Amino acid sequence: MSMIRALAVEGSRSEEADEAALPHVLLVLDQFGKTLGGGERIVLRLAALLPRYGYRASILTFAAHPESPGLLTPPCPIFVLPLHRTYDLTALKAGLDLKRFLKEQKIQIVQTFFESSDLWGGLVAKVTSSAKLIWSRRDMGILRDKKHSVAYRLMSNVPDRVFAVSEQVRQHCIEVDGIDPSRVLTIYNGLDLSDWHSVTRPAKRSGASVITTVGNIRRVKGHDIFIRSAAKVLSQFPDASFSIAGEVLEPDYFAELQALVGELNLSGRFHFSGGITNLREHLTAADIFVLPSRSEGFSNAIVEAMAASLPVVATDVGGNAEAVQDGVSGIIVPSEDVAALSAAILHLLSDAPKARQMGLEGKRLASERFTTDAMMTQITSVYSSLLKRR
Repeated sequence: MSMIRALAVEGSRSEEADEAALPHVLLVLDQFGKTLGGGERIVLRLAALLPRYGYRASILTFAAHPESPGLLTPPCPIFVLPLHRTYDLTALKAGLDLKRFLKEQKIQIVQTFFESSDLWGGLVAKVTSSAKLIWSRRDMGILRDKKHSVAYRLMSNVPDRVFAVSEQVRQHCIEVDGIDPSRVLTIYNGLDLSDWHSVTRPAKRSGASVITTVGNIRRVKGHDIFIRSAAKVLSQFPDASFSIAGEVLEPDYFAELQALVGELNLSGRFHFSGGITNLREHLTAADIFVLPSRSEGFSNAIVEAMAASLPVVATDVGGNAEAVQDGVSGIIVPSEDVAALSAAILHLLSDAPKARQMGLEGKRLASERFTTDAMMTQITSVYSSLLKRR
């Protein structure tokens, strides 16, 4: 009996006859957790968009939380192949099942996300099938174990292509993982801007500015730096307020943040909004967007803030400086630098016309560079090129 099973999720779209004839792309990711991260959201968006561009999509994951939002209204069939280790007898059986699955489903392209999917799923697909393999790299290896780093170097010739989410990530793939530069392409995340054309900001009293950040609560997101910067800003703009929107993924770190807010006497001016359901509403209520991350690949939240016409203050990590033009659509500051972050926020609060102009420039840049169509055109162009070589 195969270990792979279809997740019987109510609301799953049935496959149409004309779509069945399209080239079949399998998107492989490590897990669908109870809370979705940026990578999982991109997989779901890509699966939903591919049929419009001439491809059929299915998703395979190694673990799925029964309450995961990704399973509520899936854009395509989702399959689970339970995999706890990649080096035991169970993993060998799982590899044989995956081999049969790729053949039965007539998979022509396998695109992987995250470490186990890249290194185990990608290797199995490459060795046991004729499918073309694409790794999707979204970070600078911040969460890797040493074994992952070694494996990526050893397997540098395995993928046919590697999609890097920013130029900084691309350089990491080339310089650290040893992947041939001709195989690595930078493809920025795209945003459907149609929902952001009409942005109406709520009226506020003078000085009552709102500064926000969006990102699940993890130490790598640098929320502690944001809180310390808020204390400095409030000493000059006491009517300002600050918020963090995101699910708690690291409870111990969240407890540290709450304690820090109390220690700095910010309880009345700093808010944890939790997981939000309406991002556009949240952003349009803000005046400045801040991304204080310690590490990033490419931030979807920055592009969404730009689409909402917000000036952006972001740390100089990953692809942040590729999204934000320093001094034009926002301000780039060093990571871990409370003084620089607070100074940038103070600069924008002190010059409201300049802040508004930066926000408008950011929206223009987002509409030119970071659209869904630009992203999908690049992705499917690579798909087409690889399939012609089969």
